[in-house]
Amino acid sequence: MSIAIMCSGGDSCGMNPAIKSFVDYVYEKGLTPYFIHEGFEGLINNKIKKAKHKDVAGIMHRGGTIIKTSRSNRFYEKKFRDIAYKNLQAHNIDKIIMLGGDGSFQGLNVFANEFDISFIGVPTTIDNDIYGTDYCLGVDTALNVITNALDDIRDTSSSFKRAFVVETMGRDCGYLAMVSAITSGAEICATPEVEINFKSLEKRLKHELNNGRDYILAISAEGSNKTEKIAKWLEEKIGIETRIIVLGHIQRGGNPTVFERLMANEFVTLAVDKLLEEKAKLAIVYKNSEFEFIDIKETVSNSQVINKKLLKQLEKMIK
Repeated sequence: MSIAIMCSGGDSCGMNPAIKSFVDYVYEKGLTPYFIHEGFEGLINNKIKKAKHKDVAGIMHRGGTIIKTSRSNRFYEKKFRDIAYKNLQAHNIDKIIMLGGDGSFQGLNVFANEFDISFIGVPTTIDNDIYGTDYCLGVDTALNVITNALDDIRDTSSSFKRAFVVETMGRDCGYLAMVSAITSGAEICATPEVEINFKSLEKRLKHELNNGRDYILAISAEGSNKTEKIAKWLEEKIGIETRIIVLGHIQRGGNPTVFERLMANEFVTLAVDKLLEEKAKLAIVYKNSEFEFIDIKETVSNSQVINKKLLKQLEKMIK
């Protein structure tokens, strides 16, 4: 019996630990593990290879993914999905573990409905925006990368009596910005979820600057579209020299944290066990400190809502 693993969409720390755990556990179960390289594009191009222990030796600490990832427009076309299925048949693969997000899950769900394919989706994205799970692989490492950068930025900010507006990733979800702002003690945080009360902030920050504050740290999620606006407001209304820093893709890199490595192992081994028990079109999620499986349709048909406690903390900061 053969089972494959693939990555799709944006890369994320935690992918390599998941890949290593997959290979080791599948061999332990007496099965044959396969890699699908380069996501859906690799599935179409038949970049499918049997995985060996030597392929995953020494990758637990590495960021990114050794089997690569991609976004594929061709997979939307039925003729290319037909090719992909024939490639899987040639390797006797009918079970897949997908490391990805909503879009990847949707694509694989369409594929599984058309052909005799069983799959488990493992939520893997630094945005932490997949419905039904409190945690996605990659978010813990990304938060640590952001926090380390903010700590360094605060040093120079305080030295020059400047404000810094730091933009994090998060196109549709402000989780990264929100958590990093709270844990770094930032003065301002902009996310798509909550509107900033600039009038109230102006009053508070001017009072603090007049009473000894000598720097300001602002965090802005890219999806808030407020990075430039906040910088201009700080200079014109608050009267403090301001710099913008866009962290960009460094947030995807780095060594996976201990928590990330443990969670990758749990996600993958439970997913393999589930695929051996039954035909599945499911996502494995981590909710209220427990793992569970939910129908893939539930995951892709709903939008993630950020924890209410976090939202309340954010509102206190910017209201």
